[in-house]
Amino acid sequence: MAIVAISRQCAALGDEIAAALAKKIGYRFIDKREIEKKIVQLGFSPDKLKNYDERKPGFFASLAKERDEYLDYLQTAVLEVAQEGNCILIGRAAHIILDGVPNLFALRFVADRSVRMARLKEEFNWDDKRALQRIEESDANRLGFYKSFFNETNEEVEHFHLVINTGLFSIESVTSIVSAAVKNLIDAEQEAAGRKKVKEMYEAQKLVNELLFEHKLAISFLRAVIHEDKLVLQGVANSLAITEKAVSIAKEKMPDKTIESCISVVQDFKAFP
Repeated sequence: MAIVAISRQCAALGDEIAAALAKKIGYRFIDKREIEKKIVQLGFSPDKLKNYDERKPGFFASLAKERDEYLDYLQTAVLEVAQEGNCILIGRAAHIILDGVPNLFALRFVADRSVRMARLKEEFNWDDKRALQRIEESDANRLGFYKSFFNETNEEVEHFHLVINTGLFSIESVTSIVSAAVKNLIDAEQEAAGRKKVKEMYEAQKLVNELLFEHKLAISFLRAVIHEDKLVLQGVANSLAITEKAVSIAKEKMPDKTIESCISVVQDFKAFP
């Protein structure tokens, strides 16, 4: 089965289509609230969560430590869900976090601005000015979120298997198109390879979290990548001792892997607290 990741514009019916698609193909629909719940359960402060609601973080929220902490927990939450398969994730850059997973099916829903405005006006009884303001604010926030955390935009079509203009199709038509595409494009071999890839990514992310949050190693931009029997650590530290400690813990946690450190040691390097 596939992992479906959806990106959408405001008022492009992304949530409505995701819910209908989940019902049609029997997948779990993982919405914003469920991902946020997982992030908090993993250890991120609920008071800080509002600073990262698919928007560009403000100044204090963008400081390296808190920003990286949120990203680590977000990636863990998405990978936790993806491990179980048969799911539809919406927003939170899930299609970028899961990029390269063989059974990922990435979708983007868009619509003409006039269509989006009409939908908001009807739903909330807004005038043109209020509807346009909401669209421009949402578009800017989502773009800022992608640029801040992934140095990407949410409009690069090469990230998606399918981009659909929901101003041209009914919800029923879109769910039929997508369900057929998922069935035809994701086969058993891709599913097996996807499960293996997600498991590796999840184990690597758990190690990152342990190094940062349990052992409190001062490594900025820490990332771990597993491929077959090898694990590579990447990041920036200000001493060789910290790097050696990270490698030692990784060897203890993953004795079946060859551990390689690509952590750069930069004297006097200090990320913003």
